[in-house]
Amino acid sequence: MASLIRLSISLDSFDSIPTRNPNSKPHLRTSKPHLRTSKPTLPTPNKSHIKTDFKFSNASFRALTNKQDWKAAEKLVRQMILASDSSEPLTYHVFNTLIYACSKRGLVKLGSKWFKMMLDCSVTPNMATFGMLMRLYQKTCNVEEAEFAMSEMKRFGIVCESAYSSMITIYTRLGLYEKAESVIELIKTQVIVLNVENWLVILNAYCQQGKMVEAERVLLRMEVEAGFCINNVVVYNTMITGYGKASNMDGAESVFSSLGLRGIEPDETSYRSMIEGWGRATNYEKARWYYDELKRLGFKPNSSNLFTMIKLQANKGDFEGVVGTVDDMVRCGCHYSSIISTLVSVYESAGKVHELPRLLKGSFYRHILVNQSCCSTVVMAYVKNKLVEDALRVLSDKKWKDSRYEDNLYHLLICSCREEGLLEDAVGIYKQMTETDDNEKKLNKHIVCTMIDIYSVMGRFKDAEMLYHKLKTSSSSNSLDMIAFSIAVRMYVRAGSLKDACSVLDDIDKRPDIVPDMFLLRDMLRIYQRCNMVDKLEKVYCKISKDRVNWDQEVYNCVLNCCAQALPVDELSRLFDEMLQRGFVPNTITYNVMLHVFGKAKLFKKVERLYCMARKQGLVDVITYNTIIATYGKSKDFSNMSRTVHKMQFDGFSVSLEAYNSMLDAYGKDGQMNAFRSVLQRMKESNCASDLYTYNTIINIYGEQGWIEEVADVLAELNECGLQPDLCSYNTLIKAYGIAGMVEESVNVIREMRKNGIEPDHKTYTNLIEALKRNDKFLEAVKWSLWMKQMKL
Repeated sequence: MASLIRLSISLDSFDSIPTRNPNSKPHLRTSKPHLRTSKPTLPTPNKSHIKTDFKFSNASFRALTNKQDWKAAEKLVRQMILASDSSEPLTYHVFNTLIYACSKRGLVKLGSKWFKMMLDCSVTPNMATFGMLMRLYQKTCNVEEAEFAMSEMKRFGIVCESAYSSMITIYTRLGLYEKAESVIELIKTQVIVLNVENWLVILNAYCQQGKMVEAERVLLRMEVEAGFCINNVVVYNTMITGYGKASNMDGAESVFSSLGLRGIEPDETSYRSMIEGWGRATNYEKARWYYDELKRLGFKPNSSNLFTMIKLQANKGDFEGVVGTVDDMVRCGCHYSSIISTLVSVYESAGKVHELPRLLKGSFYRHILVNQSCCSTVVMAYVKNKLVEDALRVLSDKKWKDSRYEDNLYHLLICSCREEGLLEDAVGIYKQMTETDDNEKKLNKHIVCTMIDIYSVMGRFKDAEMLYHKLKTSSSSNSLDMIAFSIAVRMYVRAGSLKDACSVLDDIDKRPDIVPDMFLLRDMLRIYQRCNMVDKLEKVYCKISKDRVNWDQEVYNCVLNCCAQALPVDELSRLFDEMLQRGFVPNTITYNVMLHVFGKAKLFKKVERLYCMARKQGLVDVITYNTIIATYGKSKDFSNMSRTVHKMQFDGFSVSLEAYNSMLDAYGKDGQMNAFRSVLQRMKESNCASDLYTYNTIINIYGEQGWIEEVADVLAELNECGLQPDLCSYNTLIKAYGIAGMVEESVNVIREMRKNGIEPDHKTYTNLIEALKRNDKFLEAVKWSLWMKQMKL
């Protein structure tokens, strides 16, 4: 008996539990009260409760249910309801007849309808009513209706053993094991003597969970307490399945071996359960032995066995074994589509899709070529596993014709390649698609947009732009949608062609039917900011500010970062406060932009408040300090500027070149030359290399002081560093020479600029004219002024 206390069964085995009859074997007969059958018997209707004027009888309802004339049946029921009175009330007999017919045919909705009509008419159900209903719900695992029926059974105080069994079975099949165990506890308290079906479903509920301690306890009670003779193969199969789910195959083997000792022949379910158990334990040799025995005995493997064997063989690398199992699937009547899907699923899980082309040949390959569903399954698996050549071969050989389905398939393949980073393969798939298109059919907008994006990522902007223009010219004027425009905008942004991006945005403005989403609106803001299009920024802001309910954190940050130059300070401040009130967090860039805005407006209290907020949130960077230092420098607030430099160093940041440049400019323009030289000295000691802006600042300050010799030294140092003067450098030199009274050198600077390929601007000539005036060269100044007018400068 000890070897029996370890087993399991699948739920489906209960559908095959034999019904007891007078001709059944002796050990299945139920001479004891606790082994009585739970199948409800339909009571004989009491016709005395029905008015003879209408001549209603059970025979009438049976005739109608046999013809499935449910409307006529409902009409008769309603007539009976009207005919019934207090002396002859309507009873459960009629409704049970209808529910029985629905239970036989599996008509859940109709059966529930009769039951609810029964309750609405205040007709009290009997035990047979609930037994038939729960059997019906068990067939379809309709848990909601079953729970309702059980609650009504409890309300009427009726105890139906088969109803409890059905409820446990439904919960077990759906994996609702806690609820199943709660029903088990309930049945123990309400049913005095459990019948065979009760014991079996309780055993099954524990075995399906792999709770073999509880299952063994139930098995012991079945034999000892209830006196149930367990020489029934169903019980053993149940326990075998349970041990398999508990990964205790030694227990399963023990139970299987004990079958022969008890004189019981294992059936096909026994072998199937052993195959599944060893398959779950990934023991290919054991599973294969039971699989071969199953076939030798003339039994057929079920679909689960076939899947288990193919999975084990694929993982083991037994190619010949897989071929044999596939032949078994064909002999068992499995459809080619099902076999192909199984093979793809198994080999994808095993990471061996590269072996599929060897399997999917002959009749399978021919089926793939004519069945578009199988074809798409296979080529998608090939592409996902980087077997693009095999996928292209299948697509080239395919026989089915469905242009719409084909376009969707190609699009899925291209998108899959893009997600996997196989951009060249995506291009190859697209080229094959266009090559096989003999009639040059209308371009698929979605595929073209995807390819534009792929070409953009690859840096092939000419190909991307060509596709965009092809899409525009080959389609109607209103065919391009928001997605197409968005992809075109991003293509030009990636290419660095902001002018072309703006032209696409202009096309969008001309289309009132196009409503940009937030992603496109943010792209518009960024592009207009980079192009310094203040009017466009204001227009976009006005459009999106009408509905700020849908703004998220990204939108607030983008608007504040991009519209700082287009909106008044008060509006920006209000927008920033609104963002904080809604619980959104500004990013570092937003903090730096707002620091610049408030600093430029000389709102130093707000600058300090923002700095403290950013520092508290850990969003302070070098640019933050550079912005604050420049703000105080331009306002000649030297104490706060120096204090910020110390904070910068205290927080672990080295003083940046930008910070040194801001201090040089501030001290120099204020004439604090000692502080100016001190900053230069600190800059050299920190090994901070100067840039062109630094040299231009020094030239400008020395020029303002009239220190032309120092200017010459700076120019020499500039040449030694390998830096070439830019337009700003030359303009500064002209101004310096004018202050120093060196007019000829100022004119020579313009000649040098042109020689070096730098075209003078309005500032250049203005500085030259000022230099001439400063040195009493009025006639020359007038000549240059007239020349500027002629050149429309």
